[in-house]
Amino acid sequence: MIVKVDRNYLEINSINELKASKIPSDNCNVTLVDPPDYQLNKFLYKQVGKDYRWIDRLVWEDSQWANYVENSKVKTYVLKDKENLIGYFEIIFDFEKNQSEIAYFGILTEYFGKKYGGYLLSEAINKSFEKSINRVWVHTCSLDHKNALKNYQARGMRIFKSEKINVNIN
Repeated sequence: MIVKVDRNYLEINSINELKASKIPSDNCNVTLVDPPDYQLNKFLYKQVGKDYRWIDRLVWEDSQWANYVENSKVKTYVLKDKENLIGYFEIIFDFEKNQSEIAYFGILTEYFGKKYGGYLLSEAINKSFEKSINRVWVHTCSLDHKNALKNYQARGMRIFKSEKINVNIN
């Protein structure tokens, strides 16, 4: 079945534009996955994206996952509360263009509604600007979580491009 999907591209061009969300618990920490662990990225991609039609990478072989996460431009961060894994984000840095893309971002469903999403996005933007880039961008669509677009905008990101696309959701 073909469905019409709204896709929005958002950006933020300065750390000063960030409207950071407060840490939801004193036990939260966001850490870089170092060394890269493709099994962790694969697990989180499947778990976070299962309800939102994240299907592009489901066909990847383990070697493709490993090559992707071991690329020096790709950084993966995880959010934990104590030892509980909450969510993650992947940033792809483009130092030639002085920008980064938040390629994947999300939290596990059991942590919805507990303020982790806003905090995790604030950290994704912070981690990007720590590398002295001038622009952080992301795209989201109407298949993503119902609060995704609101979260991006609440953190200070602005839509710079919108489009309607047809998606086959068989």
